[in-house]
Amino acid sequence: MATDKELSDFLAHVEKRAFKQAVYAVRKDESALDIVQDAMIKLAEKYGDKPAAELPMLFQRILQNTILDYFRREKVRNTWISLFSGLGKRDGEHDDFDILDAYEAEDGSRAVESTADQFERMQTLGLIEAEVQKLPARQREAFLMRYWQDMDVAETAEAMGCSEGSVKTHCSRATHTLAASLKAKGIKL
Repeated sequence: MATDKELSDFLAHVEKRAFKQAVYAVRKDESALDIVQDAMIKLAEKYGDKPAAELPMLFQRILQNTILDYFRREKVRNTWISLFSGLGKRDGEHDDFDILDAYEAEDGSRAVESTADQFERMQTLGLIEAEVQKLPARQREAFLMRYWQDMDVAETAEAMGCSEGSVKTHCSRATHTLAASLKAKGIKL
């Protein structure tokens, strides 16, 4: 069970790195500060009674989930904003304004993407996930922690209970195996 001092020291230690991670993910300083603050509050409220050794992994998971929650909220917010912003009259238009003529999807949005492109992307992601699942357990664990959870080598080694060299070896083997298997299926990343 972590003491208040251990929890406080842990949060002070992880604050800057968590902020950099959040800024990298959301590209907004203000939003990143909110995300880190929310993650720290959730850790203190719900997991403050856990042992100090478990705090890094719990905090990393909470931070990642908080970032995902931010993107979910932004997606909903942007959907409504883009729907309503395209519905207004443009300068110089008359009273015979038709909403359907005025609505234009934003470039780069999924509304512009063809159904065939969406289907191809979903198939590609499914193949990638399937290939990741085929990796040996230790390689998959190291790969996911390092590249999907954005943990550094030392954190991954501590979480896996092995040396940093083992983590590097597992990650290297995983990336080479994934690259070869995806290339064999015609997927170039």
